[in-house]
Amino acid sequence: MSQRDFFPAAGHDLFLPVYDLLVSLMGFDRARQELVAAAKVEPGHHILDIGCGTGTLVVKLKLQYPSAQVVGIDPDPKVLRRARIKATRAAVPVQLDPGFADKLPYKEESFDHVFSSFMFHHLNEQERENMLREVLRVLRAGGSFHLVDFVADNASHGFFDRLFQAHARMKDNRNATILELIRRVGLTNAAKVKEGSMLFGLLRTAYYQASATK
Repeated sequence: MSQRDFFPAAGHDLFLPVYDLLVSLMGFDRARQELVAAAKVEPGHHILDIGCGTGTLVVKLKLQYPSAQVVGIDPDPKVLRRARIKATRAAVPVQLDPGFADKLPYKEESFDHVFSSFMFHHLNEQERENMLREVLRVLRAGGSFHLVDFVADNASHGFFDRLFQAHARMKDNRNATILELIRRVGLTNAAKVKEGSMLFGLLRTAYYQASATK
């Protein structure tokens, strides 16, 4: 894999040892389970998790759907090492690959479902568009894309909102912008299907899905 800058899953390698505990306390695991519940995974389906981090979703998918082929991709070698350890401890065979969201190393029409959770806001606009084009490319006809992420809200002026929106590229992570990008690349039936929140309502989340019509 070529050298490129990326935002570490934990924000800084110093926090990686406690990353899983922190995201679990924040409600990431619950949000990811809701994301999967909307996907209608069937036996034998091929599934990709983009930005898989420490592999929590990848492992849960394989445990929940043993006959599915589950693949995770992330550019951070440190979190991939943790993901492999997690998969080994859970005794589940999953594929974990190094790579970037906007240049997926997979053949066309390889997957029935593609998931992305809480990483979209780390990408700039061009990277987001390129990622979505890659999602369309690797999805099979009739396959589905499922995204959950934090969303910015101009109407709120709380301290945590201001702090979080200043982080990475949150100011660009708005419902209209995300849906417009999804539609622009050719994914169909794009919709925000649910809203949520974390940290006692201080941070807003949104769930999106779209289809591949080929």
